[in-house]
Amino acid sequence: MKKHFRVIESCPETRARIGELITPHGTIITPAFMPAASQGTVKTLTPQEVRDIDISIILSNAYHLYLRPGIETIQKLGGLHQYMAWDRPILTDSGGYQVFSLAALRRIDDEGVLFRSHIDGSEHFLTPELIIESQEKLGADIIMPLDECVAYTDDKTVVRRAMERTHLWAERCLKHHKSNQSLYGIIQGGVFSELRRQSVAAITSFGFSGYALGGLSVGETKELTWEIVSETAALLPKSQPRYLMGMGSPEDIVTGVALGIDLFDSALPTRVARNGALFTRTGRKNIRNAAYNTKDKATDAECDCYTCRTFSAAYLHHLFKCEELLAYRLATIHNLRFIVRLLQEIRDNIQEGTFSAFQKGFLAHYQPTDQEIRLNQKQKWLKRMLNDQK
Repeated sequence: MKKHFRVIESCPETRARIGELITPHGTIITPAFMPAASQGTVKTLTPQEVRDIDISIILSNAYHLYLRPGIETIQKLGGLHQYMAWDRPILTDSGGYQVFSLAALRRIDDEGVLFRSHIDGSEHFLTPELIIESQEKLGADIIMPLDECVAYTDDKTVVRRAMERTHLWAERCLKHHKSNQSLYGIIQGGVFSELRRQSVAAITSFGFSGYALGGLSVGETKELTWEIVSETAALLPKSQPRYLMGMGSPEDIVTGVALGIDLFDSALPTRVARNGALFTRTGRKNIRNAAYNTKDKATDAECDCYTCRTFSAAYLHHLFKCEELLAYRLATIHNLRFIVRLLQEIRDNIQEGTFSAFQKGFLAHYQPTDQEIRLNQKQKWLKRMLNDQK
């Protein structure tokens, strides 16, 4: 297995670190964030706009691309990089979370997943081997095995069975993996510390290129999330990248980095942008609020993004009120650039030995979304996603 990651600098007071992740399409300095480009696009933005924001890697979803336009179509058109005109690294997710969301439309056993497409009702059978073949044809730099994600409310017996199936599938994926793409193993086990430890022992024994923490942020409290992340990340090999799947709010990134996480992904920054929520150092600001109707300065005076350099908060407020498409693009540019700048500041502070103080200061001033509201929003989003796929 070719080494593709090295640690450059570490924080002595926390587990925060700077790393260098080498891929065929470029080197990524970690910690880094991957915006969701599930269907081959970061919503509302062109690839050039994503490059201009200085995003170094994006995440696409093999499940969505399998359904449309089809893996073979993308392969015939030169692979995913050429297809979407993106020349930087890509990580493709296998679709385990999407399978989880298809509860009413799928059946799972040790062989794989039988499901009906939420697009046209056609029947499909996904196996670990097919998932690997699909991602190899797409040509992503980093690929993920098929895993089984469970609900936060599932009991320990159900979670254990899903974890064991994830291990079985992981081994099959690794055996079927023939390309030079980096294949990461996924740690499952829900919110049960004992199962997480068992999952780490099993998955790390297979010898993957990196390790991901899956099955979190699915309804549990943040306190429980970070307890599991802290315990699990501490058990993972220090010489390989650690990827926290599906989490990417500013406060999550700062906390996750302190626990030793190198890679993050989430649709959150782009999704909340389309709803008028803009990140600032003190928390999200709702640009739709009447207070911004006449504000002639940028929403975030500290930001260097195209949106904040060019337009007033009043103009953005007007665009959202009129439901102009430009509103969603400008807000997305800002939120992604905010995350990129935050990560650069994190890396600078790790390099200078001041990360611990930076973490405390940032979290003291940043007002996260109320936990009860956040959990309700998450449940509504999951319910809406399930309804959309019926």
